[in-house]
Amino acid sequence: MTAHNTNEDGGGPRAARTHLSAAGLRARGWTAGMVRQLLGEPDLLRANPYVGSSSPPTRLYCVERVEATERSDAFRAVAAAAARRSAAARAAARRGRREVLARITAEPIDVPRLPPQQLAALAVEHHNRRDEERTDERRDPKPQPPSPPATVEGADPLALDRWKVDYLRHRLTRYDELLNGLYGSTGRAAAEELLRRRLYAAIGEAYPLLAEECERRLAAVRR
Repeated sequence: MTAHNTNEDGGGPRAARTHLSAAGLRARGWTAGMVRQLLGEPDLLRANPYVGSSSPPTRLYCVERVEATERSDAFRAVAAAAARRSAAARAAARRGRREVLARITAEPIDVPRLPPQQLAALAVEHHNRRDEERTDERRDPKPQPPSPPATVEGADPLALDRWKVDYLRHRLTRYDELLNGLYGSTGRAAAEELLRRRLYAAIGEAYPLLAEECERRLAAVRR
């Protein structure tokens, strides 16, 4: 096995026709484990022209050797085993998504019922605390004088509704644990949407005056 640069014989366009990269092998159904088990070391190492010189070279495998291996009984057996594992993993992921969605659908959402003035005070306190945290995270090299903290009396009514929903959603973060075990982006997105709809629906039911703000947030997510 010889290392080549892209300008050397075997590392240019001809190598691209006679050799396959790891991506090319994946497109033919090879997994990384199959490559290690059946092909072993690459036939050619080529410097990658699109990344820095310190990056590892591209591993290339002779097309003739790949095709010969694909005709072997060993390849068929390993490929069949890999396909079975992949199918089992997909089935387990689908089963996990169904179970999580069922739990989210069945879970009672317990929204704290607070007197109006207490909810407003807690919402403003939560808003001010979040503002302080965001200011600390920014670490502005030229810090501006801090804005005066918001008050219930001085808050815009629509802003106060937003802060109330923010506070209640914060109180309900424990329900996010229902998403544990979901890793696939598609399944997780569906579960997150279902949980979000259930949480905001529960807040709107507990506090009808906040239902419009909850619906606005759901509509913004759907767009």
